[in-house]
Amino acid sequence: MYIGKTPIVGNFQKCDALTASATADYTLQVSSTNVVPESANHMLVSLNGILQAPITSFTVSGSTLSFASALTSSDSIDFVILLGNVLDIGTPSDATVTNAKLAQDIISGETALTSEPASTDEFLVSDAGTLKRIDYSLISNTPAFEAGLSAAQESESSETDTKIEFDSENIDTDGCYDNSTNYRFTPTTAGKYYVYTHAYITPQSGGYVIRNAISKIYKNGSQALRTNLYLTTAGSSHFNSVSLYNSGILDMNGTSDYVESYFKSAATSGDIKVQVGALFGAYKLIGV
Repeated sequence: MYIGKTPIVGNFQKCDALTASATADYTLQVSSTNVVPESANHMLVSLNGILQAPITSFTVSGSTLSFASALTSSDSIDFVILLGNVLDIGTPSDATVTNAKLAQDIISGETALTSEPASTDEFLVSDAGTLKRIDYSLISNTPAFEAGLSAAQESESSETDTKIEFDSENIDTDGCYDNSTNYRFTPTTAGKYYVYTHAYITPQSGGYVIRNAISKIYKNGSQALRTNLYLTTAGSSHFNSVSLYNSGILDMNGTSDYVESYFKSAATSGDIKVQVGALFGAYKLIGV
């Protein structure tokens, strides 16, 4: 709804023919109906074969075209074209706006994403009716990793906390796991992480058995999660091998926090080793 005159929207019209006479004022009509231009700047007026300059050569008020001075019967008003409001195209007809007419930053769905979004890629969501942008990292369970052993880790001292050197990555979404020097996971995104490890332990030498075993997950160099297996001294309670599973949820700050997998075990004699098949992994939890 408009207060006053409704603008002519993108409506290019040629006015009915005008006959010059001894006056400066002429009524503009289209199909014998009065029309009201947006302004003199929205008009093309030709007089005696020459386009006239708006405002200086003519003005318009309502449906009345006024030349700067009175004409004579020998003058010729060649045509009057109304441009309408050229800054407003109104409502386009169905199927008239193509992808080529849209700016490159318009969300049109024209281009398909053929791989997992980057962590900084954004989605539109409605937050209680208000559209907002969120990064993909807020709705994905990454960073995530899982690593194993490429070979058995041998000759580890009995009854000593020993880091398991998981050197074979199965997955490392953001390059946050160090599989060659520190064997630790340092996520780059703050959040709660489910961390798990599996240690498959056997005596170093044949003929001996496991007396006890402990799996530990360290956070920033200190024990955070632990699983124990203590056995009696009776021969029937000893095992040739032990599989220890340890897991839990840890808060990580996304900058300096890191986690590592440790174990401690003892055999009836000699050292122990961690066999291939052990695992260490973590992934970010969503919605917590």
